[in-house]
Amino acid sequence: MTGLDTPTPKPTEIKLHQKSRVLEIAFADGKAFNLPCEFLRVYSPSAEVRGHGPGQEVLQAGKKNVEITHIEPVGSYAVQLTFSDGHDTGIYSWDLLYDYGLHQEEMWQHYLERLEKAGASREPGAAPLEPRPKSK
Repeated sequence: MTGLDTPTPKPTEIKLHQKSRVLEIAFADGKAFNLPCEFLRVYSPSAEVRGHGPGQEVLQAGKKNVEITHIEPVGSYAVQLTFSDGHDTGIYSWDLLYDYGLHQEEMWQHYLERLEKAGASREPGAAPLEPRPKSK
């Protein structure tokens, strides 16, 4: 476990598996994580997703089939991911990716609970809880 005085290990390898839509990232301490594209998209560190303060997060629905289409290094500390839905404003630092890897399971459960509460779906094109007009 990394503490405040222990720097996050640097990645030694980053691989994008297009068929399974998973970003595999290995770190210098021997830990490796498989982060699904959908997970990375719904937890994008961008202001568009996170909002500008606590409680302003925007729930991302319909991202089940999203893919990473481009990975751009940002200095020696992060990558910028471009997704198939056009989202490209999140900068994913090594610290963030390592933290996501360590907490992926509980973060994913939290996301699924939020979707359920909102009546939203992971499936693309599924409308939120808006009543559909009745046909006459």
